Order: sequence, then structure tokens, then C-alpha cells
Amino acid sequence: MDYIEIIGLLAAICTTLAFVPQVVKTWQSKSAKDLSLGMFLLFFVGVCLWLSYGLLIGNRPIIVANLVTGLLAGTILFFKARYK
Repeated sequence: MDYIEIIGLLAAICTTLAFVPQVVKTWQSKSAKDLSLGMFLLFFVGVCLWLSYGLLIGNRPIIVANLVTGLLAGTILFFKARYK
């Protein structure tokens, strides 16, 4: 693994982990009323496109980051629908 891939993986870890507190808070409070549905839907679509791009070019940092971020964003969307 070269330094460019390490930078990509570190960036992926930071941006992905940024969603964990929001998922935990939404789950614990059982409330997603203050979260923007439009923003999370658009973000989720963007993450899915980045994941597709990463798969097409075979870039591991892009694939891993967007797979995990997609799962976290999808969880928030699930909570948004469930805790109306």
C-alpha cells in the first residue's frame, strides 16, 4: 500500500466515522425530526454513485468508505422513516 492509498483510507475513516454519532443519537433518542430527509436522500444517492465509481475503477478506499457510509446513511434514512 502506497502513501496515496493510506491518505485515501485515512480520509475514508474520518468521513465515515463522522456519521456514527448521528446514527447513535438518532437511535437512542428515537427521533429524526430535525434531520433533513432531502439532504440525506441526496447524500445517499451520491454515496451510492461514489461506491459504483469505486467498484468500476477498483479503488479500495473509495469502495470501503462509501460502502460503510452508505450503510450509516441508510440507517439514518431508516430511522427517519420509522420515527416519524
